[in-house]
Parts: sequence; C-alpha cells; structure tokens
Amino acid sequence: MKSQLQKCIATNPVQRALGALLFAALLTVGNAAWAAQVAGVVARLSGPLMAKKADGSVKVLALKSEIESGDTLVSEKNTYAQIKFIDNSEITLRPGTTFKVENFSFDEGKPDADSASYSLVKGGLRSITGLMGKRNKEKFSLKTPNATIGIRGTTFVVQYVAPAAQEAAPKLPASGAPPALPPGLHLSVTDGAIIVTNNGGALGFQAGQFGYVPNANQAPVIVPPNTNLQFVPPPSFDAGAGGPLAGNGPAAGQGQGQGADCIVR
Repeated sequence: MKSQLQKCIATNPVQRALGALLFAALLTVGNAAWAAQVAGVVARLSGPLMAKKADGSVKVLALKSEIESGDTLVSEKNTYAQIKFIDNSEITLRPGTTFKVENFSFDEGKPDADSASYSLVKGGLRSITGLMGKRNKEKFSLKTPNATIGIRGTTFVVQYVAPAAQEAAPKLPASGAPPALPPGLHLSVTDGAIIVTNNGGALGFQAGQFGYVPNANQAPVIVPPNTNLQFVPPPSFDAGAGGPLAGNGPAAGQGQGQGADCIVR
C-alpha cells in the first residue's frame, strides 16, 4: 500500500497533497489500533480465564497477562481471578463471571482524564478502591443488569443472579450447602460506602450493610446480613491484604482497617 501511495504522490501537486493526507490518516488509524491502554494485569489466578478483545479475538490469560480497556473477561467454573489495575485498585472475579472493562483510563499526573467504567454481565466480584477511586470517586461506575454502582472509597462484594440461573438451580441445596440466592443483585460493603442506582431510585450503603435489588425497576433495599452471599477465593488471594475476614453479624465489616479484604459467607 505504501508503494502505491508513493506513486500517487509523485504525479502532480493535487495528487501529492491528497496522497500525503491519505497516508497520514492511514498512519494515524494504524497507531490508534495499538493505543488501547493497558488497564492492569492478572495478579492471581486459580483456573481458566479468557479475554474477549475489542477486535473480537479471544485470548487465554495467565498470570501477568495484561488486561486492556475494552476487554471482556470470562472466568470458568471454579476459577477465581484477581486483576490488579494500574491505579492499584483490585477486582477479583468469582467463578462463572463475565466482566467487561468498558473504559479505563489512568495517568497519575492527569487526574482530569480518569475513567473507570465496568460492566458485570453475570456472576460476581469483589472490588477494592485504588488511587482513582480516592481522588475521583465520581469517575468509577460498575454497571449490572439491575443497577449501577458508584463508590465512596470502598471495598464491596456484589453478585448478580439471573432469573434463568435460579430456575435451573436445584430446589434443595446439597447437604451443608447454603440455600441458593434468589434472582437479583446482592451486595455487601466491607469498607467505605457505595451508592446503588436504577430506575426505581437510589440508595447508599455503608460498611457492614447488605443490599438487594430485585430487578432494574425496583429500588435497592437494605437487608439483614445475608449468610448466603458467598465470596471465598483461595487463601493466597488474600495474602498480605492486611485485614481480618468479615463475620456474619450485623456489624460485619465494621471496625476494620481502611482497604481491608473480606470474605462474605
């Protein structure tokens, strides 16, 4: 293509000008294709994890694999995956989760350009705030089928149960297993606060509170501590996190240090 453009440029002044503009545009497009920002890396992994790239290709990820803005991550059965973003935030995916990094932009010297927009298609995750969430809380959003979550400097767990998934679940759980969660969005805040918004309204949740959103048109509600909301990654995922595990009582998550990890049982 380059040689053809060069022949075009050599013919006359008008063609030279048009050819130069076309060549510059092609170079710009080519450079843009490689300009997707690296958002983070796979820091811990317990099983298969795939990334559907913005161009439609699919990549199997491993430890230290880069995550780019626009990637859709899919964790397989029994897979927990911890993503460490470049602003030092963390998102840990539970098994059977589909999660998209819709738009991530971070430059430590340019806070005005911050952006962290995510989408939880199915499954669940734990989110721990990084530098972006501390200096530009309003730039963080996690979309789910039932509501959008904003942060106030936070560690929280969220799980979406689709109606179809609940219908396919057995009526009685296995011996010793907790009952299946009802369809809807379930959440728990360990540290800080979040605000949950949908067509039915908006509600804030503080550390130690549990929430439930039945669907996209019913407002979020605070519920008693939900012992069925489970998030139990391998012990190595919490190594060095610097905080005790959350308990089951009403004050679960309270009195912990800033940024402490949690396991909601």
